[in-house]
Amino acid sequence: MEQFKSGNDVLLADEHLIQSFADLDALKQNEARTVINRAEGAYVYDSDGKKLIDGIAGLWCVNIGHGRHELIKSITDQLNTLDYYSTFYNFTHPSAAQLAEKITSLAPDNLNHVYFANSGSAANDSAVRILHHYNQRLGKPEKRMVLSRIGAYHGSTYLSIAMTTPAYSECWTGANDLVHHLRSPHYWREGGGLSEDEFLNVLMDDLNETIYQIGPENIAAFIAEPIMGAGGVIVAPDGYHKRALAICQENDIKYISDEVVTAFGRLGHFFTSKDMFGIEPDIITTAKGLTSGYQPLSATLISDEIYEVISAPGEKFLHGFTYSGHPAASAVALANIDIMEREQLPQLVRTTGKLFENTLRELSQLDMVGEVRGSHFMMGIELVKDKANKTPFDKSVEIGSLVAKAAQSRGLIARPLGNCLVMSPTLILTPEQIKQVGAILEESISDVARQIGVA
Repeated sequence: MEQFKSGNDVLLADEHLIQSFADLDALKQNEARTVINRAEGAYVYDSDGKKLIDGIAGLWCVNIGHGRHELIKSITDQLNTLDYYSTFYNFTHPSAAQLAEKITSLAPDNLNHVYFANSGSAANDSAVRILHHYNQRLGKPEKRMVLSRIGAYHGSTYLSIAMTTPAYSECWTGANDLVHHLRSPHYWREGGGLSEDEFLNVLMDDLNETIYQIGPENIAAFIAEPIMGAGGVIVAPDGYHKRALAICQENDIKYISDEVVTAFGRLGHFFTSKDMFGIEPDIITTAKGLTSGYQPLSATLISDEIYEVISAPGEKFLHGFTYSGHPAASAVALANIDIMEREQLPQLVRTTGKLFENTLRELSQLDMVGEVRGSHFMMGIELVKDKANKTPFDKSVEIGSLVAKAAQSRGLIARPLGNCLVMSPTLILTPEQIKQVGAILEESISDVARQIGVA
């Protein structure tokens, strides 16, 4: 294989690569791109040798940090023993079976069955397909609709993009006839003059009214992230998930908790649905931190009740992917979880994550920062033109990108999402590194504010 000697060589070859969530026309016009050559711990290095704090953990996922040799060894050991075999038909292999057992031991008590895929999108797609099959077997084929929320992000497949906030599907089509979007639970932006409790009541009224209008007999599931991720790190009012689950149970609607981002330590727990939000959903989906990004793998955990229906005599389970439960991916997930347990990483995050959260909340004093929201190592910074009136910047300003570029020039990778800046670093940041992140963000936001005349 050709070895690239420089970042320029990579960029020339990149003419053939379609990049995700990118302005492809700008890339054709040679917009500046960052070539990441190597990584270690909480840092990545670009092709010029510049050291950058990985403030987005690759993409929400490198939870235990880069370059962990135990994980790399687990992959090579597995490949030397069994490189690939499917979990189709009556075939299985030790790594997938052991991983399924391990994951269910960490999950809420009612979730004892796991289906593996290779992405969060596929995990959420699988959750809905499984529920459609479940309802077919119960003689309820019309029970197919899914309730999602404005501000949600559930993936990029044809079905999961339909469940994702409409902001991500402009000029794209999806299985939109299967999905209804409920009101956004973003209190700061949508609450108006209501108290948070009053706003919560409005959201529950919206859920109840939607169920009445569509008919509970037509609704298969409600899907929700414990904290919304790529929709802008939106935290619903306290008690939202408990009340939504109760309404779903009253109407025979299954509750899918999308923990693709929030599981495996990011908020200080292996799973947050029960431990942080006090709910036991019917399905949990997860990916990203499951392997810390070292291999592509996702999991859809389903309840005993759902499993008993889909495994009853009469029909086969006709759903699957070539790489479901891949041996190397399963082995690295087991090693990843083992490291998290041995090093007590979720417990550590309850301290360092809170330090990170509080450090970023101090940015609220800046004129251009409207809101700092999120929890632990999952934070969003809303940038505004007018703080008093919560006036957003016009899209043409691309304020998030301006601040992200300023931060990168100072040694920090941050993720711009329109008027929002998202921070989701590796979970191994030290207090000193957390302090550095806060300082870089303060300098970068202040610098951009001066440049555009907001400060």
